[in-house]
Amino acid sequence: MTSKTASVTPGAPESDTPASRAGLRGHPWLTLLAVALGVVMVTLDGTIVAIANPAIQADLKASLADVQWITNGYLLALAVSLITAGRLGDRFGHRQTFLVGIVGFAATSAAIGLSEGVAMVIAFRVLQGLFGALLMPAALGLLRAAFPAEKLNMAIGIWGAVIGASTAAGPIVGGLLVEHVSWESVFFINVPVGLLAVLLCLAILVDHRAEKAPRSFDVPGVVLLSCAMFCLVWAIIKAPEWGWGDSATLWFLATAVGAFLSFLLWEAKVREPLLPLGMFRSVPLSAGTVLMVLMAFGFMGGLFFVTFYLQNVHGMSPVDSGLHLLPLTAMMIVSSPVAGGLITKVGPRLPLVGAMLVTAVAMFGLSTLERGTGTLEMSLWFAVLGLGLAPVMVGATEVIVGNAPMEHAGVAGGLQQAAMQVGGSLGTAVLGAVMASRVHEALPEQWADAQLPPLPPQDAERLAEAAELGIAPPAPEGTPGQVAEAMVQVVHDSFLSGMGLAFTLAGIVAALAAGVALFTKGGQHGTEPSVHI
Repeated sequence: MTSKTASVTPGAPESDTPASRAGLRGHPWLTLLAVALGVVMVTLDGTIVAIANPAIQADLKASLADVQWITNGYLLALAVSLITAGRLGDRFGHRQTFLVGIVGFAATSAAIGLSEGVAMVIAFRVLQGLFGALLMPAALGLLRAAFPAEKLNMAIGIWGAVIGASTAAGPIVGGLLVEHVSWESVFFINVPVGLLAVLLCLAILVDHRAEKAPRSFDVPGVVLLSCAMFCLVWAIIKAPEWGWGDSATLWFLATAVGAFLSFLLWEAKVREPLLPLGMFRSVPLSAGTVLMVLMAFGFMGGLFFVTFYLQNVHGMSPVDSGLHLLPLTAMMIVSSPVAGGLITKVGPRLPLVGAMLVTAVAMFGLSTLERGTGTLEMSLWFAVLGLGLAPVMVGATEVIVGNAPMEHAGVAGGLQQAAMQVGGSLGTAVLGAVMASRVHEALPEQWADAQLPPLPPQDAERLAEAAELGIAPPAPEGTPGQVAEAMVQVVHDSFLSGMGLAFTLAGIVAALAAGVALFTKGGQHGTEPSVHI
């Protein structure tokens, strides 16, 4: 490949950079536009799938475990491969990996839409996660290299607002498609979005590589880290089914610990490690990583149940449930750029501490939702949650990426996204286990308190599984109306008992995360020049 090279020092005024003098190609703000469109495809997909989950479950006759795997399989693939994907960008160029990610993500989206069974959906969701892993770290690497230090926070804030906008559009677009077309169409929509993103990226993006970029690839490190991440997340996801004390759960956890220790030992001696351990000597970077895990734990884990609450307990259509989530994402759109500007002025520490406390308040508020909760009260708590989440998305991202050396920008972006996806997987799995346990405990008690006729063990187990989704099965033919209504109330109250406990736990985690945020500070934005190809 023929190439032209030029140097630009991060932190230099934007007007002095070669990118700013090159017209459209490589311009920082146009780079943000192109990168944001590619990322929109991923974030749009996430919220669309959340809205489509009940329709997928009903059409494919999927169990709660199957529905969770549609989410968990995707998150697991991301968690396993994000850091490796970030290193691929550092090694071969963020522009190239970003483009491959867009094309692969769009292609696997089409394959999901053509799938005929839940197993195929899950398999292609895993592949979709692998391609999504190429997109996210490359996006942050491109932004880190394109923007001068004094404008990076604002760029990340706008990037976060775009993510918020696509997150907001997801439930509405997804609801319309599910309601008026089919659940398959929510995946087909990624094809035209992906095509447009590819055309823009080819026209605008310039490849950025640091002068000290790695020249080799740490294959043993990739294998060890992938094994460790897979075994850890797999054990946590399967533990509710197997039992935490089951030999299979303990074996996977032990294997994860062994693989992590082996990975650390290998990384300490290899010349060009996959994940340079020296990065973690930065206390702010380490704190930002932990903060991202804890934030995603509560947010993604809790959001999984909200769609079932809106559709199955309140009986809303997919479109209506999407509209009810609009205050959450609308607040993220508004507050992300504001958070970027505030963090630039005062640093990330105080905004992050305050944001996590606000998030905790929102989680505790969501734990009080009931069958009769009105739109105004729901909207209030969703808006408060969005207000708390936006500064964390922007600030923690800047803390992680900004405190990493330029030559590790891709790995730092991968670390940021891996932290979010691992946190999301853990949140979905752990809060799902808490939810299921509480429902199975509360349902028999409330069934007996309502003086409903006893159920055979097999029927009781099926009812409990339905109650985990907030679904009240039709009463047997001939059941008096008053008894049928009491059955529905018991099922919904059991679901709400589980959801309330899950949100309470998420609120406690968010409060703990506020303490972690005290250890963050703004990125140093190293001075190593980058090469433009």
